[in-house]
Amino acid sequence: MSGLLPSEGNVDTGGEGTPRVHWLDDDETEQLIGSLSSSTARDILSSLHDSPATAKELAEVVGTSIQNVRHHLGNLQDAELARVAGTRYSEKGREMKIYAPTDGPLVVCVGGNEDNREDFTDAISSFLE
Repeated sequence: MSGLLPSEGNVDTGGEGTPRVHWLDDDETEQLIGSLSSSTARDILSSLHDSPATAKELAEVVGTSIQNVRHHLGNLQDAELARVAGTRYSEKGREMKIYAPTDGPLVVCVGGNEDNREDFTDAISSFLE
């Protein structure tokens, strides 16, 4: 059966995307920081930046259960830090999702007044592009 289904799937590794700039007091930033509050989630995201992987592979690398990895992957996806980049098939013929980090750098800023935020965001974006 090993030859019937491709074990190596196509993975959209993407390229460098547009930089994301968040301000600490934004609602979206709260979800982002919440998703990274666990060291396991940070380890998963760091591992994805090294190489796209399945939940099973991430569980082995990080040293936790697949269920725990899936929980953190869900949070990372909700915060737009991770995404499904493709699929591959296990030896048993099960379809497995391959996860990768979202494209582009991420910057979280503290302080500054409302009037200067857009200019600051533009400056950071042009520097990181």
